[in-house]
Order: sequence, then C-alpha cells, then structure tokens
Amino acid sequence: MHKSHAKCDGKCCNLCCTRIENLGVTRGQASVLENVNMHIHCGELTAIIGPNGGGKSTLLKALLGEVPYTGEFKFLDAKGGRSIEPVIGYVPQHLDFDAGIPASVSDLFTACLSGKPAWLVRPGSIRKRAVEGLMKVNAGHLLDRRLGALSGGELQRVLLALALDPVPNLLLLDEPVSGIDQGGLELFYNTVAELRHNYDLSIILVSHDFDLVYRHADRVVLLNKTVITSGTPQQVFSDENTLKCFGITGFFADGGMRSGTEGGNG
Repeated sequence: MHKSHAKCDGKCCNLCCTRIENLGVTRGQASVLENVNMHIHCGELTAIIGPNGGGKSTLLKALLGEVPYTGEFKFLDAKGGRSIEPVIGYVPQHLDFDAGIPASVSDLFTACLSGKPAWLVRPGSIRKRAVEGLMKVNAGHLLDRRLGALSGGELQRVLLALALDPVPNLLLLDEPVSGIDQGGLELFYNTVAELRHNYDLSIILVSHDFDLVYRHADRVVLLNKTVITSGTPQQVFSDENTLKCFGITGFFADGGMRSGTEGGNG
C-alpha cells in the first residue's frame, strides 16, 4: 500500500521532517480541515486523536493525494533540509476483499508489487521480496496462507509488510488495529516500534485507543478540524482542551479515561 514518488535507498528513511502548513480541506460547502499546522520528525511516532468527524482520516487522505486540499506539505531530507518527493507507506484500517477466494498472501504481494494479476507473473520473481518483507514484521510463516484464513492481526501485519516495500520515508497508519485482539494488537505495535528504530521512520498514527497512544507515541496531536493542542502524551492527556473535547474528567496514569467515550473515525 504505497503512494510512491521516489525510491528510498539505504537503511535510513532519509526524511528529516514533514511540515504541514496551513492545510485546508472542504467537502462541498463544509470545511473538514482548516489552518492545520504540524511538524513530524523522523524516528518519531506522532499520534492523531480527535472526535468523530474531526478530520483525522481526511488528513491522511490529503497526504496521500486522494483529496483536494489547500496549503502545503514540505518533505525535507536529512542532508541539508532539501525538499524531496517522498515514498509514503499506508496501512488502512481494513482491507475489503472476498474472504472466500483462494488467493494467498503470496498472491497479494505479487499483485501489489507487480501491478498485474498474480497468474500473469512468474512465481519466483517476487516471492523473495515477499518473504523478506514478511520477515521484517515477524510474519514469514504467513506467505502461503490463504487471505481469508488470516486473523485480523495477521492481515494487518501483512499490510504493514506491503507498506514497507520499498522502505518509505513516511508511514501512515489509519486505526490499523481496530477490532484486533489484545495479543495481535501488542504484536503489531511492538513490530512498529522495532521498525521505527531500525529505519528511523516518520510515522503518523490515527487512533482512538488512548492507552496505546499513551504508551507508544512520542507526540500527540488533538485534531478537531484544526489542531487544538499538541505535545507529549503526558501534556496532551492533561490538557483541559482534551478533557473538554471528549467530555471526560481526566485520565489514569496509563492514558486510560476516567469517564466518557473515546473518539472514533474522522
């Protein structure tokens, strides 16, 4: 799952920072995002939280070029701050497919990496890349598994492996563990943490799971059409604006809410 603009050579992602300046998105006559300004550093996981309809997923779609927008994205490299055309990896919340089809994980890799139906590609030409990609996310054993037989957590790790071929400058995760059991959830985020360390990746995560955000994010942005507040998890989760946004009285030390409901898709 890629928005590929250029190849990324070497082990490091080569992206120093991503600057989002005065971003605006409208849908019809309605403003979805307005005057959004953010600074995403390499090697950091920035979590986007916010209420339903706050524009979280729309922000990712704008980064992927899937919706018209005003404002500017600046992608600066690690060598002198020059502008680059980034490779963007993307892991969606769900993959819509017919679970009854006999396609395997290997077939999915073949189709995605070649841009052709799996049966038109020589079996060995992409299999090595698929194995290497799955090994990065501790999922090499899934190569020949039927897609419909995968658990939610297994499928998300497969999609993560696809998003990492080639290694992106920027990785976007749109509620990637929604509906996944606790074991699969922890494995996914531990894998992401390992990848971030190994490749110095810039990662933007949209999530409504405050406990996970508190434990895994370096920075948190509260988004409700515009940036309401941002900072470390400790700063954002103790900010009066955050408490007011979600209608709660406070958070426990691990980021869990004392009352109220969490935000969802935006």
